[in-house]
Amino acid sequence: MKAAIIVAGGTGSRMSSPTPKQFLLLKEIPVLMHPINAFFRFDPSIRILLALPESLFSEWVALLQRYNLTIPHELVPGGATRFHSVFNCLQRLAPEGMVAIHDGARPLVSQELLHRLFTLAEEKGNAVPVVPVTESIRELAGSSSRPSDRSLFRIVQTPQVFQTALIQEAYTQSYRSEFTDDATVLESTGIPICLASGDPINLKITFPSDLVTAEALMKSGK
Repeated sequence: MKAAIIVAGGTGSRMSSPTPKQFLLLKEIPVLMHPINAFFRFDPSIRILLALPESLFSEWVALLQRYNLTIPHELVPGGATRFHSVFNCLQRLAPEGMVAIHDGARPLVSQELLHRLFTLAEEKGNAVPVVPVTESIRELAGSSSRPSDRSLFRIVQTPQVFQTALIQEAYTQSYRSEFTDDATVLESTGIPICLASGDPINLKITFPSDLVTAEALMKSGK
């Protein structure tokens, strides 16, 4: 069985908007509806769990009605951190099968990427999408800095796909601040992470300019 956990607990403070960023419109529907649509197109039988702050539940239900989104999904109360939101969702899944964990602020996840990640995770136990660093980078060292070899680094994306039992077991440990994503949680148990080719188009909506970029990419058919 396949499942998808979509985490949408952020407030979007850097978007300079009173509306949570996952509810802002992108191509005439809220940002958060795009990844739900993508997972459903990938596998109509997939179980979709959506982690939202409980304070946003009623607003989300109203948006579903307004934009006529009828894809089945389950609302799960978000936690104090992303870690706790994912934990709350994992508790609702049986250990059999595969689960993708995705940031709700990444609306442009492609069918090709989903297929690649699930296929690799079935073979390796997990699959984490990454893309190369394309700009020069420097490492901070106290009050100074030094150049770093960008070829040694990768930018990590979501969805990250796991055998459900493996990631459930990893999430039985206590939260630590270094758990910046699900891969770091699994890796802390001693299981190696399998990197997969990500997608440069799979951007995360963080700033207002990202919404403009995403809109342009969708209009161009990317």
